[in-house]
Amino acid sequence: MRSLLTEICDGRLRPGERLVTQSLADRFRVSHTPVREALIELAGVGIVDHLPNRGAVVRPITNRDVREVYIVRRALECAAVRSACGRIDLRHLHSLAADIRRLKATPPRAATSFVGRACDIDSRLHDLIAESSGNTLLAKEISRLKTLFRAFRDVAWQRDEARNDTHRLADECDEHLAIVEALLARDAKAAVKAMARHINSGSRYWSRAMPARNGVPT
Repeated sequence: MRSLLTEICDGRLRPGERLVTQSLADRFRVSHTPVREALIELAGVGIVDHLPNRGAVVRPITNRDVREVYIVRRALECAAVRSACGRIDLRHLHSLAADIRRLKATPPRAATSFVGRACDIDSRLHDLIAESSGNTLLAKEISRLKTLFRAFRDVAWQRDEARNDTHRLADECDEHLAIVEALLARDAKAAVKAMARHINSGSRYWSRAMPARNGVPT
């Protein structure tokens, strides 16, 4: 599903385009089963529509859609970080803090793996918080939507990497560190505040980074 979603988000699969199972299976070199499952999942998160006599088609993704996704994400992840505060093994948090500081100290243009390392840290932090929340339903809902969150993230970061523009990644290091330091201090209020600031910053950035959609209004 991740590859298919990325192609939709970065504009290689256009709004209104039919998604034919056989063609997609050939394209991604997989069987029909994972393609069908991916289309069902994408319909569940509002990226694909199933239309009469047409089957699955790409739904237009507007900046408003991205902002609405991030409103939901902020609610879920702020609840998760509040609940996870005091539950997370301090060794994991210290390891994340060290990795964030090392990444922050690396000149982005001098490190070909900068974006990959940033993605890894982002995923590790958010997964750790969700898994440590103690709320199975909350963690499951975050997991259901995280592929969508990360597709928006990856498309935007790949576009910036191609332009040698990594200013957002440097800002995100500071945002991640603020979350980790609040968790280390077991300050749930500060952790929620830092998470909300991080999600809000991401929402503004990702919505601006989405590609134009053949005149589809944003």
